[in-house]
Amino acid sequence: MRRKDPRSHSASLDRRGRLIPAAISCDQCAACCCQLEVMLMAGDDVPRRLTTQDEWGGWVMRRLDDGWCAALDRDTMRCTIYAQRPDNCRVFEMGDDDCRRERQIFYTPAATAR
Repeated sequence: MRRKDPRSHSASLDRRGRLIPAAISCDQCAACCCQLEVMLMAGDDVPRRLTTQDEWGGWVMRRLDDGWCAALDRDTMRCTIYAQRPDNCRVFEMGDDDCRRERQIFYTPAATAR
């Protein structure tokens, strides 16, 4: 799958109504936030088919063989369970410091050669 340039998308607003520059839009981003291990917490209501136990017995979001989250629609790069996504996904807010750090790591030439 070809990675899209994250700078090619329009700006959006975060939960507080702050403008997020076009370079920080989730649309077709393909950054690795969807490849991070997501620990499930008490109260997360994720469909069982999208979860698995890690090597320590904790429940996590299942990832596909290539590392992408099993809940990700690869055509749209959007979460298929957005309304019921885990709390750990909810706190990873578009444009926050964690998002910017992951994007910087992911979109460097060394990272894109993975």
